[in-house]
Amino acid sequence: MAPLLRAATRWLFPWRGYCSGGSKGELSKGFVEALKAIVGSPQVSTAAAVREHHGQDESIHRCQPPDAVVWPQNVDQVSQLAALCYDHGVPIIPFGTGTGLEGGVCAVQGGVCINLTHMDRIMELNTEDFSVVVEPGVTRKALNAYLRNSGLWFTVDPGADASLCGMVATGASGTNSVRYGTMRDNVLNLEVVLPDGRLLHTAGQGRHFRKSAAGYNLTGLFVGSEGTLGLITSATLRLHPVPEATVAATCAFPSVQAAVDSTVQMLQAAVPVARIEFLDDVTMDACNRYSKLSCTVAPTLFLEFHGSEQALAEQVQRTERITQENGASHFSWAKKTEERNQLWAARHNAWYALLALSPGCKGYSTDVCVPISRLPEILVQTKEELKTSGLTGGIVGHVGDGNFHCILLVNPDDEEEHRRVIAFTKELGRRALALHGTCTGEHGIGLGKRQLLQEEIGAVGMETMRQLKVMLDPRSLMNPGKVL
Repeated sequence: MAPLLRAATRWLFPWRGYCSGGSKGELSKGFVEALKAIVGSPQVSTAAAVREHHGQDESIHRCQPPDAVVWPQNVDQVSQLAALCYDHGVPIIPFGTGTGLEGGVCAVQGGVCINLTHMDRIMELNTEDFSVVVEPGVTRKALNAYLRNSGLWFTVDPGADASLCGMVATGASGTNSVRYGTMRDNVLNLEVVLPDGRLLHTAGQGRHFRKSAAGYNLTGLFVGSEGTLGLITSATLRLHPVPEATVAATCAFPSVQAAVDSTVQMLQAAVPVARIEFLDDVTMDACNRYSKLSCTVAPTLFLEFHGSEQALAEQVQRTERITQENGASHFSWAKKTEERNQLWAARHNAWYALLALSPGCKGYSTDVCVPISRLPEILVQTKEELKTSGLTGGIVGHVGDGNFHCILLVNPDDEEEHRRVIAFTKELGRRALALHGTCTGEHGIGLGKRQLLQEEIGAVGMETMRQLKVMLDPRSLMNPGKVL
């Protein structure tokens, strides 16, 4: 279909460029008409408000709108759009729900934003094989609602109701990762439209095996690629059985050190915790106000355990013993579904709870991850430096896998404060690298961490990534300016 499209639309473009009058950032009328010929006029917009909405995510990066936004309805249309843009040198920016935190949707070179939310079918459920195939517009909550009566669920939970293929693109994780793994562990196959319009099935068309030693891991290449290598148009995901029983708890600690020491000791004791989340005193206070909780304002762990009733009783006993040895108090168990839902809703809303402390401010979240053994050291030091920095913010973390976030509040009109936030973020990233960690555990590189990526993987690693990028996207049209 892509070659036919090129022939059919060539008459619209007697020139190779895509800008009207040769000026960067304004699509020619003929090019816009070609977009409409593919997806229909109602599915193309060049309105300023629509473009601005698609030129920013929830990060502090300034809005950089695309020149047009299109809403394809199926993979064939995505393939045709990619081929058209490739032929005329137009940048492509994939868009899901816009919940990213690293400026991944900013159109730094203009171009066409391809909004994939209208492709929202759950295409195939294989209950006996524990897998499901979804289009890019399907969100995490929508999938789990669909699975409600199947006895299965999708476990990766970043908090935001993000699109699942967007979660693939950023290599997302979240609160359940300590037990069930990240997106990298839960993607079995991907359908990807390459920059020139060709269609790739990374593990072979229709395949959903649990393991393979067949050739290079193409699926893994696209997980975390942040839209720079192609457009993910469907994902085959791993599902898990719904646990027989679930119990959650909160416990407060006298210090950050005590809370994180408890985390490390639980993991060393092989307690099969499903979720273990850290909230510092500032975040706990904000959550109490925002989510109407009455928890002690202190460094706190939110915990959850999955399994049989008998197994849970043993897990609870071991956890209480470890936390009490570290001075925990106000241990509160939530066994009813409503209580657990309230607890985790508060944790997921921590971002908005902290933003509510300073109305009008934007948030920026750091995202370092370190080996578990180095977690107490870096978390305690970061808490002290946040106190002395003069910045406003709190700390939350998926501490079961060594990943935590400083959520920093930034006045968008205060350039000095913005610079201090960026400096704090870079220093924290370098501290994590010095402890053999990574600058990003789950949010991705985007616009802001490209220098840290170079420091993390080195010159040979960067050159290898560039070579892969050139091989798949020789015209550098896929989400330019991100990652590399």
